[in-house]
Amino acid sequence: MIKGEKILLTGPAGRIAFALAEALAPHNEVWGIARFSDPESRTKVENLGVTTRKIDLASGEFGDLPQDFTYLLHLAADFSAADYEQSLRVNAEGTGLLIEHCRRAKAALVMSTVTTYKPHPDPWHPFEEGDPLGDAAIPNQAPYSIGKIAEEAVTRYCARSFGLPITIARMGAAYGKQGGLPAFHLHAIAAGEPVKTRWDPMTYSPIHDDDIVAQLEPLLGVASVPATIVNWCGDEAVSVQQWSAYFCELLGVEAKIDIDVIPGASVGSVGDHRMRASITGPCKVHWKDGFRRMAEQFYPDRVVS
Repeated sequence: MIKGEKILLTGPAGRIAFALAEALAPHNEVWGIARFSDPESRTKVENLGVTTRKIDLASGEFGDLPQDFTYLLHLAADFSAADYEQSLRVNAEGTGLLIEHCRRAKAALVMSTVTTYKPHPDPWHPFEEGDPLGDAAIPNQAPYSIGKIAEEAVTRYCARSFGLPITIARMGAAYGKQGGLPAFHLHAIAAGEPVKTRWDPMTYSPIHDDDIVAQLEPLLGVASVPATIVNWCGDEAVSVQQWSAYFCELLGVEAKIDIDVIPGASVGSVGDHRMRASITGPCKVHWKDGFRRMAEQFYPDRVVS
């Protein structure tokens, strides 16, 4: 665990960032910035001991935000459903302005996504860091992959221009106490509603928050100029169909899955974990163990022993 550092965390109320804030705040001076459109989310973050500022990254206006952070953890992202201009302005331009503000740091980690990869016809294909990038063509997040590819390009420029060691981490399907994609499916199953996905099998590389927290320090340790690029995902490829069946087993119900094929969209989101494992070692939380913990958290009275 990182200790004794002054850390800036963007999007601290977000699903993944909140888990990092919760782990880092007791041992470091942690600051968190976001638009905080929901005042309750800001209070929740401050209750962890995080110092917050309300900042819109795209504006480039950082007010009284210090510049002497030792680490920058940039997890905030714009998931605009239709506005490419907004996605580029926040995810790409905003990232550049942020890194410039924190250019004196020892290192930075910028979170990207496995959905930056060009779709592959094999749903079990494990995307390697050198695979082609492209539009994931997911309608409800249409600009997202393009915005994140642009963010990576800006980040790579900043690493070289400012001499700032950076790790670009392409996140897989994260989950934990705060939820995540598998949790949406768990809630649907618990409510007797169908799980909706776009392919059979629809595959991912789930990674638990405990592993994300444990792997942060070594991933910062390989930050470099030029930037290091690595998939940040679990060791096991699992399909929505497989984990839905397991949730049904845990709750003692039957699975209902609706397949809505989206032409051109990625049919798999499995990240090759080998480079990350060479840096961090293997994940400690097996997907079934993590999913059981999540089911017991949300539905303690329904999980079958």
